[in-house]
Amino acid sequence: MNKVDFKQKLKKLGTVRRKSISVSQEDLIRTSYLQSDDSLPLVVQPKVAALNLATWSEHNRVLIENKLSKQGAILFRDFQLKDVIQFQKFIQEISENILEYSYRSTPRSNVSDKIYTSTEYPAKHHILLHNEMSYSRKWPIKIAFYCIKKANEGGETPIADSRKVFARINTKIKEKFMDKKVMYVRNYGAGLDLTWQNAFNTNDKSEVETYCHQAGIELEWRDKDNSDVDLRTRQVCQVITKHPKTLETVWFNQAHLFHISNIEPTVREQLLANFQEEDLPRNVYYGDGSKIENSILEEIREIYQQESIIFPWQEGDVLLLDNLLYAHGRRPFKGSRRVVVGMAN
Repeated sequence: MNKVDFKQKLKKLGTVRRKSISVSQEDLIRTSYLQSDDSLPLVVQPKVAALNLATWSEHNRVLIENKLSKQGAILFRDFQLKDVIQFQKFIQEISENILEYSYRSTPRSNVSDKIYTSTEYPAKHHILLHNEMSYSRKWPIKIAFYCIKKANEGGETPIADSRKVFARINTKIKEKFMDKKVMYVRNYGAGLDLTWQNAFNTNDKSEVETYCHQAGIELEWRDKDNSDVDLRTRQVCQVITKHPKTLETVWFNQAHLFHISNIEPTVREQLLANFQEEDLPRNVYYGDGSKIENSILEEIREIYQQESIIFPWQEGDVLLLDNLLYAHGRRPFKGSRRVVVGMAN
């Protein structure tokens, strides 16, 4: 081959274009279940190293939405997620907006913008299964947990299917609750629970009044000369609700959690010895103000317990729940534990 022919061949080779290879976003992940019986949560893991969860989610919002509506609980494991900022970005990518945690029922600290500590109750206490903010008339659709540091022992976040809880509750009990609804009574300022400043995330009484008016919460500022309570609120709320997409009925309230019977017997006795019932930090009644039977609430707690799914955290895990389809809780733990949470519509 002479030099002219060789140069012409090289020129032709230079004009050949490289073919682009299209990789499906679903090809980058694999899905499985934690147990062989297909027990939730659905586990999503990357097939390739260093796959960033927030970046992958940006291109897979529809896929995540579909799986979440069907499964209700997704555990993202082994993805690259460096810090709380990336966790916040993940929630932003899969949601319309991240919600501020107002009208709180548990002590929390702000970690970054609208990301909070999951709860600050003492490590020795159980937190019963519940749907976030189901004690109000406005709640997040999604809730996500990010395990930064797992506990030395315990500290799991159990979950339970709210549809199964509803199905298992005795029909007569359900009918009574659905007919009467539930009324949550909260007292702030006695030094035993949240202050109103912490609960409503403001120091401005007028902001509290505006929030309560818009949310349908009855409020009463108390005379400090005659009471240790600064503020009392009452709100009648739903017992069940229907999922906006699947139209499935779910048990959706926190009567079993707010009721005085949920407190340890010795602590309950001390509270009742020092406070009138109407001044207890929190309690719940039927919507007409009548008392809810302890035995009924114990039966509901037992159903939650039987339906609970428990799995150990791994550091870097992100648990995404449909807040209507799945309740969550917290088990006691030893050692330090750092789990943060974000909520969204």
